[in-house]
Amino acid sequence: KGRQVLLLGRAVTSRFAQPPSGADCGTGNNNNSDIEQSYEECHRIVRRSRSNFYYAFFLLPAPKRNALAALYAFMRAIDDVADENDSVDAKKQGLAKWRNALDTALAADNREKSSSAPADAVEKSGLEDRILLALVDTMRRYNMPARYLHELIAGAEMDLTISRYATYERLLEYCYRVAGTVGSACTHVFGFRDARALDLSEKLGLAFQLTNIIRDVREDFMLGRVYLPHEDLERFGVSPQSFAEQRASPEVRDLLRFEAERAWGLYKEGSTLLNFIDEDSRRALWLLVRTYSALLARIESSDFEVLSKRVRLSKPEKLAFIAKARFGHLTEENILEKRDGDRRRAGGTFRRRRAG
Repeated sequence: KGRQVLLLGRAVTSRFAQPPSGADCGTGNNNNSDIEQSYEECHRIVRRSRSNFYYAFFLLPAPKRNALAALYAFMRAIDDVADENDSVDAKKQGLAKWRNALDTALAADNREKSSSAPADAVEKSGLEDRILLALVDTMRRYNMPARYLHELIAGAEMDLTISRYATYERLLEYCYRVAGTVGSACTHVFGFRDARALDLSEKLGLAFQLTNIIRDVREDFMLGRVYLPHEDLERFGVSPQSFAEQRASPEVRDLLRFEAERAWGLYKEGSTLLNFIDEDSRRALWLLVRTYSALLARIESSDFEVLSKRVRLSKPEKLAFIAKARFGHLTEENILEKRDGDRRRAGGTFRRRRAG
C-alpha cells in the first residue's frame, strides 16, 4: 500500500513539474499580455523555490493557483532583500523600494479603474514590475487588503533591527507580520464567507512560523538572531549560547517542548479553517497544514534534537501527503499529523486524542 501511495504521489508531482501553459497563466483576458507575462514570471519564481507551498498550489483551480504564485513571488522577493549579504541601510532601502513600488502599482490600478482611458505604459524591466502586475491583479480579483503586504514588509524590517524578543507577545507581533498576514492573504484567495476564517488562518500562519523557529533555532543563532522569547529562556535556565552547541541540553529540550505545545495549540485551533473555505481550496490547505504539522511532529519525535542536524521530511513522505491530498477523504479530524503520544494511545487502552 505504501508503494502505491508513493507511485500516486510521483504521478501527481510529475504533472505539477510541467511549466504552466499560457492559458493557465492568463487572467482570462487575452488582450492583456503584460499581466499574463507577469503571472508567468511569478510561476517561474515558485518553481525555482521548491518550497512546501509549491505543490499545494497545483491542487487549486488555475485562477487561484496563479493568485498564490503572485503572492508567493512577492513574499520571496521581500525575503531575498532581507537575507542579502548587504548593509542594514542597503536592505532598508531595498524594502522601501518594494513598498513604494507596491503603492505606485496600486495607485496606477486605481486610476485605471476610475478612468475609461487605458493606463500609461510602464517600463517592466525590474523585478518589482514583473511581479507587481500579477500581484495587483490578484489583489483586485480577490478583494485583498494592501495592509497585509505592508505588514509583511514591516516584518522583514523588524529582522534588520531586532535580534531578540523579550516576551511571547512581542514575538507574536513579528510572527503575525511575516506569517499571519500570509495566512490571511491566502484565505482571500481560497475564498470564505465567514469572517472567522481570517482569525483561523492567522493562527495557522503563526503555527507555521513557530515550527520554523523551533527547527532553525541554531541556524538563526549563528546569524545573530534569537526568536524564542527571553522570558522563556530565563524560565528554563537556557542561555542563548546553548543554541550553538552540537547537542541539545535537557534545558533546551524542555524549552523547545514548551514552545512546541504553543504551536500545537495554534494548529488545533487553526485547522478548523478547512471547513470555512471554498471546497475547491480545501485540498491545498490540507496539504500545507499536514506538511507543517508533520515537520513539528518529526522534531518532537527526535526529542527536539535540532542542534546537530536540520530536521526535515523525506521526499517519499511528502509524496504520500500529496497523493492523499489529491485523492483522499480530507477532514478536520485527519488534517494534523499524529504526535507520538497520540499514536501510542491509539494502539492502547487510553482514549485517543483528536490530532490527526
